[in-house]
Amino acid sequence: MGATAYLFDTIFLSHKPGLGHPERPERLSAINGKITGSRFYRELLLVDPAKPDMRYIESNHSSAYIGDVKRKIEDGGRFLDMDTGVSENSFEAALLAVGGSLKLCDAVMSGKAVNGFCAVRPPGHHAEYDYSSGFCIFNNIAIAARYLNDAYGLKRIAIVDWDVHHGNGTQHSFEGDDFVYYISLHQVPLFPGTGYAKEKGYGRGLGYTLNIPMEPGMTDSDYLDAFNGTIIPALDNYRPEIMLISAGFDAHHADPLASMMLTTDAFRIFTEMLVGVANRHCGGKVIAFLEGGYNLDALSESALKMMEVFVSASRGGNNG
Repeated sequence: MGATAYLFDTIFLSHKPGLGHPERPERLSAINGKITGSRFYRELLLVDPAKPDMRYIESNHSSAYIGDVKRKIEDGGRFLDMDTGVSENSFEAALLAVGGSLKLCDAVMSGKAVNGFCAVRPPGHHAEYDYSSGFCIFNNIAIAARYLNDAYGLKRIAIVDWDVHHGNGTQHSFEGDDFVYYISLHQVPLFPGTGYAKEKGYGRGLGYTLNIPMEPGMTDSDYLDAFNGTIIPALDNYRPEIMLISAGFDAHHADPLASMMLTTDAFRIFTEMLVGVANRHCGGKVIAFLEGGYNLDALSESALKMMEVFVSASRGGNNG
């Protein structure tokens, strides 16, 4: 079918939110260590980061906000908001995370790869149009969706967000549009305090937002009930032209920032189910973007499980 694309660069380790911050460079080092040490690493299509055309970032964020982030970091600021720490290289890392993600989108859309993983920092799904939030500066997955719509004309883009925190920034990016179907299952109550079932979009976007709030302590079985009973039927009805995943691994039982009870293997199963949808409707095209996950072992092992499914699918394995 094609290769599995993988985006990683040491520039993403140079974003340093500060001593003791949970969104630390070691998160990505742990993931990359697992992937480079895997038997499948030599098969991956490696994608290098690149500076993006700024118009794509401006498609999802105000130019004033972008300029303010750049200025604060250049002036030595260490926090964009109470949660989002930065360092001298954070603006460059954030730019290259976006640019690399768009290059990986090109690899999938051109057929060089069938699926891929953007292993980038800083993460993105909390970033709003004109302010940072929840460790996020630019909304990588939202910008990618807009790019796929603009550059490739895709009109049915599915985003499934399994991070334990609701992706407020991503929802707000598209809740008035109908070319993205945003689906999130997340712990409630928990930061950021959004993502209730009644939030379904508005105008053209009404019905293209699906929130599945989950109570603390939910298990693999509870999540699979949501996937089998709601998410997969909704996606099959939507028939996406590409599947994007906000791949946060902080619903794992070992994660320190939430209260869910998922096992590592749950993320393999989630991935297989979404790859199955992609195989049925869009030639297997799936792209994952790293979001949360703060226990290094749980994070890296779960990301490895996801990548194993991607590689199996790229070899022509049966996933759904």
